[in-house]
Amino acid sequence: MHKPQIKIPATYMRGGTSKGVFFRLADLPTAAQQPGPERDAMLLRVIGSPDPYGKHTDGMGGATSSTSKTVILSPSSQANHDVDYLFGQVAIDKAFIDWSGNCGNLTSAVGSFAVSSGLVDRNRVPENGTAVVRIWQANIKKTIIAHVPISNGEVQETGDFELDGVTFPAAEVPIEFLDPADGEGAMFPTGNLIDDLHVPNMGTFKATMINAGIPTIFVNAADIGYLGTELQGAINENPEALAFFEKLRAYGALQMGLISDVSEAEARQHTPKIAFVAPPASYVSSSGKNINAADIDLNVRALSMGKLHHAMMGTAAVAIGTAAAVPGTLVNLAAGGGDRTAVTFGHPSGTLRVGAEAKQVAGNWQVTKAIMSRSARVLMEGWVRIPPINI
Repeated sequence: MHKPQIKIPATYMRGGTSKGVFFRLADLPTAAQQPGPERDAMLLRVIGSPDPYGKHTDGMGGATSSTSKTVILSPSSQANHDVDYLFGQVAIDKAFIDWSGNCGNLTSAVGSFAVSSGLVDRNRVPENGTAVVRIWQANIKKTIIAHVPISNGEVQETGDFELDGVTFPAAEVPIEFLDPADGEGAMFPTGNLIDDLHVPNMGTFKATMINAGIPTIFVNAADIGYLGTELQGAINENPEALAFFEKLRAYGALQMGLISDVSEAEARQHTPKIAFVAPPASYVSSSGKNINAADIDLNVRALSMGKLHHAMMGTAAVAIGTAAAVPGTLVNLAAGGGDRTAVTFGHPSGTLRVGAEAKQVAGNWQVTKAIMSRSARVLMEGWVRIPPINI
């Protein structure tokens, strides 16, 4: 006789241009409260992976990199922080969860969830105003500050803040990524602002490789045959293009020291990201909105989990803002060069502004923080149900 499904308290949230299933660590089955195969098996089943049909019909995922996400929150293990935030990027067609990086978009929902679920001391939550939620990003060991709007003691989710890539307006949630560069190594792991990235049987390409927000490889759109104004179909409907970008990403990961052999890139889909940049040019976004060159500093397109992203990953936006703030990177040069503390860039769904403050210390570049605004809201809350899987 088959056993009934088990149910786990969960909240389904949109954060920025992503969606994910949020859990409190204490609400997980005992075996899944520790990292390991039991936790991964549970989250894979929640999302509906692996799915050879690529639809996530039998799970909570949306069969895209933006909607195949899980979050686990717990009281912070760090002094002067409110909550620990652990992010899992779930593969769609493989039984694999990548824990190597952060999701910047879902970060905007972390503060809201932390307040609503009682993970933030009520003394730090005003009756009306802004709750400053101190987040410890456990994947990358970084501090993030979320400014969560509060009305009548509750998280305010409605508002008139519009975010390209999200259909409806909501309340604005400013996010600060403190010291976003990789704490265990140089912000530019090769020591160069621009490198020659050699890819066998493909050529050599100028590249800026940076560890900030998330490890990211930037190349010039013109060098690889693109304009920088492309929408998803131009890349995602072309298997040869996807294979090209994946090979470029793999050899970039090798040069950044993230892997020791290119074969390891397949098991590290979430990081690094691969992106291409171009000077400002007008185009029509995926929603039909006219984006004028005069309103942006540059165009950026980025791939996530092997596909061109429909907008821009939040962590990649941090990398863009950080690289733009350092004179001489490909991102900075595409934006016109010089000293910059903020850029507005075009992406497939529209535009996004991100700020960053960079300085040189003893010959090395450092960024104190990157800032952007997102929005977030609860889509559904209650319990998620999955068949028993020995957890």
